Amino acid sequence: MSEPPAGAALRRWAREQARLKASVIEEDTEEWQKDPSFAGLERVGGVDLSYVKGDDTKACASLVVLSYPDLEVLYEDCQMVAVTAPYVAGFLAFREVPFLVEAVQRLQQKELRLKPQVLLVDGNGLLHHRGFGVACHLGVLTDLPCIGVAKNLLQVDGLARDELHREQIRSLQMEGDAFPLTGTSGKVLGMADIRSREYIRKQLCSPLEVVSSGPKRREKETEPDD
Repeated sequence: MSEPPAGAALRRWAREQARLKASVIEEDTEEWQKDPSFAGLERVGGVDLSYVKGDDTKACASLVVLSYPDLEVLYEDCQMVAVTAPYVAGFLAFREVPFLVEAVQRLQQKELRLKPQVLLVDGNGLLHHRGFGVACHLGVLTDLPCIGVAKNLLQVDGLARDELHREQIRSLQMEGDAFPLTGTSGKVLGMADIRSREYIRKQLCSPLEVVSSGPKRREKETEPDD
């Protein structure tokens, strides 16, 4: 198990969060965001990391892109990764985001036409206690609108946050603590989760258990400030 970082490292991470936070865009920037029917929204992406049970350094980073509103899988990318940063509440991005950024970069190199217009992220965004959670972190580094979905709470990050737009995206909300394969967020994040777990099993050629970084992950990783 990774050793917790020293206080100096945590302060450095906090400074990096503060620096990147200045680049967060909270207003609508895309035409489809401004239309009550989401006219023009055609591709929704989801990202996830799943871990081999009993080994928090071996994981699979997954990115899926689904059509909207049909929610058919258009693209998937899974890669085994070696996680070196420890889990620290409030700093999940430094553990997982580098691998998710690489997944987005691979997509841009391979299938630029399938680049998602919005990414659903398992974690907080603006509701992070320093106002810069994993969804914001990924959004800034990829220049994509990101929605942070933490447990059963939909957070509107990088989109307009007024009540009208909150109502417009209720269809993205998850229900319960698991990823139900219903609704947009459940389908997209559920697909990312399923693909990453299946990939681990295939790579290890065994039925070893895997642990999702989503709502069913280890208790320490469900804290609401990531």
